[in-house]
Amino acid sequence: MKKVRHYIFLRDVLILSLTSFGGPQAHFAFFLDKFVKLRGYLNEEELVELFALCNILPGPTSTQTVTSIGFRIGGPNLAYLTLLVWITPAVTVMLLAGIFLNHYVEKNASLEFARFIQPMAVGFVSYAAFVISRKVVITNTAVILCVISAIISFSLRKPYIFPILLLMGGFITGFKYRKHPIEEKSPVRIQWANFLLWGGVLLFAALLGGITRERSILLFENFYRNGSLIFGGGQVLIPYLYTEFVQFKHYLTAQEFLSGYAIAQAIPGPVFSFSAFVGTLSMRDLGVGGEIFGGLMAAFGIFLPGTFLIFFVIRFWEDLKKYRVVRASLEGINAASAGMVISAALILFFQPFNAAFTTPDWVEVLRQLFLLLWNSPVYLGLVLLTFLILRYTKIPAPYIIISGLIAGFLF
Repeated sequence: MKKVRHYIFLRDVLILSLTSFGGPQAHFAFFLDKFVKLRGYLNEEELVELFALCNILPGPTSTQTVTSIGFRIGGPNLAYLTLLVWITPAVTVMLLAGIFLNHYVEKNASLEFARFIQPMAVGFVSYAAFVISRKVVITNTAVILCVISAIISFSLRKPYIFPILLLMGGFITGFKYRKHPIEEKSPVRIQWANFLLWGGVLLFAALLGGITRERSILLFENFYRNGSLIFGGGQVLIPYLYTEFVQFKHYLTAQEFLSGYAIAQAIPGPVFSFSAFVGTLSMRDLGVGGEIFGGLMAAFGIFLPGTFLIFFVIRFWEDLKKYRVVRASLEGINAASAGMVISAALILFFQPFNAAFTTPDWVEVLRQLFLLLWNSPVYLGLVLLTFLILRYTKIPAPYIIISGLIAGFLF
């Protein structure tokens, strides 16, 4: 029976890897629909808690979240299988895209077929924000923290702000620990194996790359280092990769880099899979075999550090939660996380209308925004339609996304 449950879970992960568009916040909405509502692997509070925990750690947030769910269900073996199932489709597409773009196609290939996906992703994130807020923002303190978190994360939009907001929210509500009952608890036992593995691989790759100067090893070290330092999702990774591989090492042209990033935005799965595209073109002078090897080294380099770190923390997280201060802090962490999801929905919604924010005159901003929305009824309509379908029907999320892609091809 356990094997059957694990098989069903991996099948669910594969379906999500083929249908989840929009980055970590949108992925959260898909996880909520599939893992909580449909399967009941965990409840809403537990998912929000895991998502917030993964936001505090460096690495790919949605990948860490889905692998930590696999860890809870079936331990480390299922978790590593979950990681492979989750990243393989997107990594494969980006690896093939690098080979195809380099050898066969013009650099300005059209991605118009995916133009309906962004407003639909906004609808998914908006619905996730609605569900989370109703579930975890239930006290006056939580409401205040949620609003502050949404305003700050929307205004600053810096990757370092995410862990700071979560930690500050937890610190503030931690003082309410006396309201929580005392639970029987055992000392927190920290298993250092995964932390030492993370640090050991980082040190070994740096030393081996420095000694051999082998490009594939250097690629792995570059991406492993970036994966150990990045907070805030795949979009935050882009300026790091652009600086290192376009401006400094000149492995890619700016046009190739932007073409690959556009493809990464148009496919489902983790945005960190873009690293496979960069790795592929970074070793193009070694032929197709070198391109494939470079793409795989880059992908493993970017995904492994975050996986090691979440597996390190998740092993003692349940024991740590039994302490009243930690349980009290979860109120603030969850509220701040809800505010960040609300902010993500607003950022995604306004992304096509950035021109409206070029003036400090807020009256002019509102006027321009009204005109842009008035002239973009399809965009606004798709956001509202997606939200309403999720709110009032039981249509599975993959069908909604597939319908958007079909509409993109037809129109």
